[in-house]
Amino acid sequence: MTTFDKLYIGGAWVASDSSKTIEVIDSITEEVMATVPEGTASDAARAVQAAKAAFGSWAATPAEERAKFLTRIGDALGARMDEIATAISKETGMAKWLSEFVQVGLPINSFNQAAALASSYQFEEPSGTSLIVREPIGVVACITPWNYPLHQIAAKVAYALGAGCTVVVKPSEVAPIDAFILADIINEVGLPAGVFNLVSGTGPEVGEALANDADVDMVSFTGSTRAGRRVSQLGAETVKKVALELGGKSANVLLDDLDEAAFAKAVGDGIGKAFLNSGQTCSALTRMLVPRDRMAEAEAIAAGAVAGLKVGDPFAAGTHLGPLASAAQRDRVQGYIQKGIDEGATLVAGGLGKPEGVDVGFYVRPTVFSNVSRDMTIAQEEIFGPVLSILPYDDEEDAVSIANGVVYGLAGGVWSGDKDHAIAVAKRLRTGQVEVNGGAFNANAPFGGYKQSGNGREYGKFGFEEFLEIKSLQL
Repeated sequence: MTTFDKLYIGGAWVASDSSKTIEVIDSITEEVMATVPEGTASDAARAVQAAKAAFGSWAATPAEERAKFLTRIGDALGARMDEIATAISKETGMAKWLSEFVQVGLPINSFNQAAALASSYQFEEPSGTSLIVREPIGVVACITPWNYPLHQIAAKVAYALGAGCTVVVKPSEVAPIDAFILADIINEVGLPAGVFNLVSGTGPEVGEALANDADVDMVSFTGSTRAGRRVSQLGAETVKKVALELGGKSANVLLDDLDEAAFAKAVGDGIGKAFLNSGQTCSALTRMLVPRDRMAEAEAIAAGAVAGLKVGDPFAAGTHLGPLASAAQRDRVQGYIQKGIDEGATLVAGGLGKPEGVDVGFYVRPTVFSNVSRDMTIAQEEIFGPVLSILPYDDEEDAVSIANGVVYGLAGGVWSGDKDHAIAVAKRLRTGQVEVNGGAFNANAPFGGYKQSGNGREYGKFGFEEFLEIKSLQL
């Protein structure tokens, strides 16, 4: 077991004001793998003051110099890829081979892209008789989730630092180890004291303290819609900027012009997109919309695809799906599977209980429901596990109506034999990102949601600009 006994505040490892600790549970063995400090509101306040004190000099540091720090951080993450991926696979359950590519590779990309943007971005531009200046917003509180822990930290921290902001990070208590490794790296590369601060703890204690602190200029939050509402409420007290990346219930629309081979490809791809990270993905395509007369075809393909998935130890060769991140998450997903059965959906694959061959670990069976109506609980609420709902539709208007008929709007997919047709339908979906015919995820494209999936965007130029204020000088 690893013990992290200090917080990172003001460029130094310091003791928390509390002696309490949080146990980090290995999702595979269900045993304690580490402990971290259970930080307090006073710890959060100290970190904010450190970030505030560092802001002026960091904002005045030439962007090219800030970029050099970001590049060094990215390089150091790469050097510790195995260590970080191993920790995250134990925390979240993601297969180790995928953790290296996603859980560490994407954060490296964020630091490198933020460095490139900081070096090339035009912070000033003339507009008529004015000079438009973009300046760092100030102290940013970064509150992050457990499903892609380092990726979500990097999406905020890298771009905020590149823009000239200083940060306080509150990682998820379920998966905080990568945040401590990142702090260690930042300490080693010599980032000026107070520019980056880390306070572990719970949302109600540390998270709320940060959102409510008058010296925090912006909160960047990723997590549940319920928690995002609370962050917004607290942030409104001081009228600070709040950027939110929240839940999703994304639709994958298979149009009726797909031939047999393309339809099979679309269903198979959709299974993978729904079950990525054992379904613990906010942008997972968890609703598959299929022409009513092709439901049986979709069910057969889906059942075959699920039968071919290997569920088990994330460190074993060939594993597709590991456990969920916690006992609470496992129980939550089991509850939704029971709800699907109770409300009359057709169980195509999976179901209640653990997969065969695993006795320990927070595992659930990858599950597919069919004949799901748009008003069923499993068609409306985010499950955050490997559960796919297949919904029938009657025509294209019906498909678009069903796709848009949830409170969320984070991601989506459209498949068609005619790419232009797919694009036209994609433009009708009220959602922040849409895959067209299985288009690959672009880590530098803007990512964020409509409706109750949040506001603001992350990654690339749009993510960089989230951390900038706009000032106009009248000349």
